[in-house]
This record gives sequence, C-alpha cells and structure tokens, in this order.
Amino acid sequence: MTTRMIVLAVFLIAARSAAPALPGTATAGTDTLHAVPAPDARDHANIERLERVLADDSMEGRGTATPGGERAARFLAGEMQRIGLKRGGDSGFLQRVPMMVPAPAGSASETGRGRGARLMTLPSLADLDTVPLDRRRHAENVVGILPGGDPALSKEVVLVLSHYDHLGVRTPAIPGGDSIYNGADDDASGTVAVLEVARLLRRAGTPRRTIIFANMTGEEVGLLGTNFFIAHPPVPLTQIVAGFEIEMIGRPDSLAGGPGKAWLTGYERSTMGDMLKEYGIAIVPDMRPDQRFFTRSDNYGLARRGIVAHTLSSFNLHSDYHQVTDEVSKIDFDHMTAVIHSAAEAVRHLADGPRPEWHPGGAPR
Repeated sequence: MTTRMIVLAVFLIAARSAAPALPGTATAGTDTLHAVPAPDARDHANIERLERVLADDSMEGRGTATPGGERAARFLAGEMQRIGLKRGGDSGFLQRVPMMVPAPAGSASETGRGRGARLMTLPSLADLDTVPLDRRRHAENVVGILPGGDPALSKEVVLVLSHYDHLGVRTPAIPGGDSIYNGADDDASGTVAVLEVARLLRRAGTPRRTIIFANMTGEEVGLLGTNFFIAHPPVPLTQIVAGFEIEMIGRPDSLAGGPGKAWLTGYERSTMGDMLKEYGIAIVPDMRPDQRFFTRSDNYGLARRGIVAHTLSSFNLHSDYHQVTDEVSKIDFDHMTAVIHSAAEAVRHLADGPRPEWHPGGAPR
C-alpha cells in the first residue's frame, strides 16, 4: 500500500467515525438489522404458498373457535417455528383464548355480560371450569418473538400483528353456491405478511428492540383475541412502544398510488407515518378518513391503551369484502409481495430507530 493510499484510508475511517448516525441506525457496539433485500422469485413463491394454504377451503373460513380456525392456528405456529422465532404463547406459539357461548336471554344461568353475543372471552383459562361443557369454546392467538439485542433497548417491543380469523362457513348454504368465506384478502393477506416480515427480519440480523409477531383470533367477532392478548400480554404493555398491524393488502388501491403502495390508518395521529416516509417507504396517509379505518381493527385496542398503533392496508373498498367471493384467484401477488417488502422495512426502522410518539390530541380517548 502506498503512502497516499494509507492517508486516504485513514481519512475515510475518520470521516465515518465523525459522521452523525442517521435516524434508525445503531451506534457502534449495538445489534441492528440489515436492510431487507429487494424481493425475488423465492419471496413471491413463499407468499403465494402461505396465502393459498390459509385461504383454502380446508380451513373452512377460519371461523373463531371452530375446527377450521384451530387448523389455521396450528399451521401458523408451525410456520413460526420454521422461521426460528421464540415461542410467545402459553402453549408453545399458541396463546389459548378461553371463550363461551353466552346463555340464552332469560336463562337462569345468564351472566349478564355479553348478552346477545355469539361468543365472549373469559378472564382466564381457569374460568372455563365455571361454564357448562356445551357452552365452552376455545381459540388461539399465535405469538412468536424475535428478541432484541441492544442492552438499552431490548426490553422495548414492537408488536407486528394481524388477525387470521374470518367468517367461517355460511349457514344455511345457498343451494349450488359457495358457502365458505375464505377471506383471502381479509385477512389471510395480512397474516401472510406478518409471517413473511418475521422471516425477512430473522434473516436480516438481530434487532435493537424486541419484535413480537402475533396473528390474532376473533377480530371479526369483536377484537376478542386482541383484547385477551392485552389482558394477558407476554411482556408488560408499558414495554410495547409501537403496534403495526397489517390488514387487507391483497389488491392494489388506486388512491394509494396503485400496485406496490399502501396506506396507514390514522396517519395524522402520530409521528409514525412521517418517520416511515422519511425513510423512503411506500406508505401514504389513508385517503378515506370517512371510513374511520383507524378504529375498525385490532390496532385500536392497543391505541386505546396509549400504544402508538396503526394499520397498514391497501383495501380499495372492493365488493368482495365479507363475501364468499373473497378468493385467492383475486389476489395480486406482485402487489402483495412489494407491500410486504415495504412493511418489513417499516418494522426494521421501528425496531432500530426512534420510537414513534402521538401528536397532541392524536391518542384516542
């Protein structure tokens, strides 16, 4: 090496040492995630594989507290194990959610809570013993953990979530018609995204903050799984610094900018959206505020408890919403793959960068 090359090398090392750290990057000596590579054919194929399994007729519409829902939960648990996440439930990757069918109105055994509801959660698993056998039900959240490695930040948690349940099987069936609500977009697409983000970030290294990946049950019947998760979290709620839900990303939305783009519910309520925009991630504000999407999914249960939590989506108000026609054949896998890449990059920055904060008045009461 010549004297000139030595001087140049010393200059470059000094310049790098003196440069301020960019937002979202780790300082020397801490763990951090590498940027997520652009998606390739293998990513696309894995996303399609997961989507086709979850929205298959064999899952029977993934109804809450049904055999199809349990089948889906066990599939998801197997995928989390395959990825290499740490178990986050009370039974491996499964967090058991005790439920019951309320007594008919006017029954002597009626509790008075959840009257008229088809399902209600119980405070704990032990409470199932107080319920007649024919009214006991159970479902599962599926929870995996990617532990953080930064000594100062690893106790802080970013929660990445979706709901895997859908509407089950239509009864009575229409003669000659489809009876299974496959929920390919709502929300098999978001559930696949949670798994794929976990897989991508598991390969990217060790995050500074801990990341919990959760596929929730019971959203379609009143956020039952998320509310139970909040009451029985794997870590204290005070440690969760951000919630990032993914729901209905199977089709492009022209108002978001078309294929590969998605929007964030409640964008204006916190610093999260602008932070992600600064990193060049293809996420825009929700262009349909009149639909009040911020309050219509699992993120809202977290937000009501002070956690900065939003939902990523590209739902374009298609007519297959909550219909048996929400099928895999209508999923745009190129779009979905691109949005999942953006979601992975978003979670990477949430795990390694500044924590988001509510804007004044942004937190729901």
